[in-house]
Formats: sequence, C-alpha cells, structure tokens
Amino acid sequence: MNGDLSIEQKAPPLSNFVPLAIIGALFFIFGFVTWQNGALIPYLKMVCQLSDTQAIMVAFAFYVAYTVMALPMAAVLERTGFKNGMALGLLILVGGFLLYMPAAYYQQFSVFLIAQFVIGTGLTILQTAANPYVVKIGPEKSAAVRIMFMGLMNKGAGVIAPLAFTAIVLGDFASLSSASLAAMPALEQSETITALSHGLIYPYLGMAVVFSILAWLLKMSPLPELPLEQESQQAQNSGQADKTSILQFPALVLGAMTLFVYVGAEVIAGDTIGLFASNLGVANASSLTSYTMAFMLIGYGLGIALIPRWVSQGLALVASAVLGLVLSLLVVFSDPTSQIVSSTLWGWAGVPLLPDTIAFIALLGFANALVWPAVWPLALAGLGKFTARGSALLIMGICGGAIVPLIYGLLSDATNGQDAYWVMLPLYTFILYYALLGHKKRDW
Repeated sequence: MNGDLSIEQKAPPLSNFVPLAIIGALFFIFGFVTWQNGALIPYLKMVCQLSDTQAIMVAFAFYVAYTVMALPMAAVLERTGFKNGMALGLLILVGGFLLYMPAAYYQQFSVFLIAQFVIGTGLTILQTAANPYVVKIGPEKSAAVRIMFMGLMNKGAGVIAPLAFTAIVLGDFASLSSASLAAMPALEQSETITALSHGLIYPYLGMAVVFSILAWLLKMSPLPELPLEQESQQAQNSGQADKTSILQFPALVLGAMTLFVYVGAEVIAGDTIGLFASNLGVANASSLTSYTMAFMLIGYGLGIALIPRWVSQGLALVASAVLGLVLSLLVVFSDPTSQIVSSTLWGWAGVPLLPDTIAFIALLGFANALVWPAVWPLALAGLGKFTARGSALLIMGICGGAIVPLIYGLLSDATNGQDAYWVMLPLYTFILYYALLGHKKRDW
C-alpha cells in the first residue's frame, strides 16, 4: 500500500464509473441552474425595470450564498455524509424554485433575490461535496482531467440553459430587449411586462418537481462515501499534525483568492454579455451566455487533449491568464458596430453574428476554461486532514461571482457597459501571479 486513499484503492477502476456518472449529472445540474443567471439578468431587468447595478444583484444574491453558507454546509456534510448532504442540497434547490412562483406573479424583485440566495445555498452544499469527491475518487495525478470532464458537463449545461430559458420562458418575446421595451407605449409596455413575468411560473414549477425526483434518486443511488477518517489518520502520520489551521497553507489561501477573482471574471463573461448586448439593442440577448459557454467547452476539450501530455498544467494556467488580459483589452477597445470577429470565426457556419465587443466577451469563455480545474488540485495538494475544510474555503471563493460583477454594474452605470470591462484586468493579473508563483508557496 502506498497510502493512496482514493476509492480506486478499494475496488477495480471500473467501479468508479457509476459514482463519476452520478457526480457528472450533478455537475450538469450545477451548470444548468448557475448559467440561467445569464438569461435571468436581462430578463429581470425588463420585468422589474431595473438599473444595471440592480440587475447584477441577481448574481450577487446567488453567489454571496457561497460565502455565507459554505462553512455551515460543510458542517452539515460532516453530520449527514456526502450522499445525504447532496440529496439535501437538491431539496434546497426545490425550495428556491418554488419561491420564484410568487416572485414572478407579483413581480417582486426582493423575493427574486431571496429565491436566488436559497438556490445558491443548495448549490453550496452540492459543490462543497462534489468538488473534493472528484479529486479524491481516483489518482491525484489525474484529478485535473476528471475536473475538466466535469467541466464539460457543467458548461455543456451552460450552453443549453440560456437557450432553454429563452425558448420556454420568453417564447414570442425572445427578440425583446431593454431598448425595444423602453420604446413601447406605456400600456403596451405594462402588458408585455406582465406577460413576461407570468411566463416564469410553470417552468420553475416543473423544475421543482424534477429536482424532487432527482433528490430521491440520489438518496437511493449506490454512491459511496469518501474515506475521510482514514485520510485524516494518514495526514497525522505524514507530518501534518503540527498544522492547526487551514490558514497555515499559503497555496490554499491564495488558491481561494484566485478562485474569487476567477469566478468574478467567469460570471462577468457569462452573465453580463446578455445585459450589455441588450443595452446595445442586440436581438436574443438573453441567449448569448450560450456563446461564452460554447467557447468554454472548446477550452475544456483542448485542455483534455493537451494536458499533461503536451502542455503542463502550470503553463496552461499561465496561458489562460495572459489570454484573459489580451481579450479584456480587446473588449474595451473594440468597435461595437463592427461584426468582423464573429463573421470570421463562425459566420461561415450560419451562426448569428455579434458585434465585435460581444464576440470578445464570448471568447473570454475560452480563456477561463482551464482555471478552475488547474487551481483545485494545486490548492488542495498536501492538505491531508484539512482537505474538507480546505474545500469549504475554496468554495467560499465563489463569492467573487457576487462581488466582482457588482463592481462591473456600478462602473457600467457610472460610465458605460464597455468601459466597465476594465475591471477584468486586475482579475487576470492575480490569476497570472498564482500560476507563476502563488501555488508554489508552502510557508508565509
């Protein structure tokens, strides 16, 4: 025995297929629920007549739950176990979906925000359990590849969710934008807003029913528990006994900070593309998150093909940060009236063209793809008995999706949507620091 406590040690490698398939389905759910926000933000801006800053609060209420609830949900997992905890997380999502019904009927923005927080709480317990599960379910050397496969499920759902939202919720109003709604006569505008808001009720009721069934299926599934007690004993035997706090691991703390800025950048690229496009009067703005997710899928596929055979994980992280910096500058300085970029990249395939500025925002998805799978193994390396709490700290970094986009919204209201993307530059600069130096620190 070499002390590896992965599930592979206890059973033949093929026995991992079922657990990985179940976790993969959960990652699809994460993506579907999370990336609906990209469609919800321009939608609620119209329904509730919001400013850009207020609209971004939709993302803020969702992602702030990861900070507020990460440690409490980690404590829940310690009591319930991973499988029961994840089933509970699905039921919490059901509660959030049900809150959307009165919020939509009465067009109450405050209730929408409460629902978003509840949904974020459900995803917090799911993410706190699922991410370390993927890392620990097999050999450490292949953890990044497993995370990238989960990313394919997550971002694949991110492609589908905005399209499904636009088709099912918006329906005949799919081409409506903030600009066209504002140009309507008062009576027509009021009738349109009412019809828009009521279109949200039945789809979310359906999701509540489906996720209740999924919670029961997960509870009954053959998903094994992780051997955390054995891992803690191994950590004691390997010299971790002198560590008393997760804050004594610089690579972990800096990794959480990196995830904070990364998720902020990811959410801006995924959730504000529709908001900015709607302000420009681009049709079908609520579906544009799908473009960003599609480029993330391309990035995942490339990463799986190249890492670690041709490109090291560290080099891929450096390249992601540099590309993010370059694309952010192109977003700021590009011409929103030109369509040269989209015409060149996908116009030949018949995919609808976008203004260059919007196209560069979508391309940020490609730059973001490899950051999450690269940071998790680097940050969790050597934690031993602190792995569970370290995972909770990393999950708390997801709150960057609440705070950073809010800064974008404030800048957008104060200047304009395009100049607000300057906020991306310091984010990718910090990611570059972690890729080059931060992940190597073992002492403060």
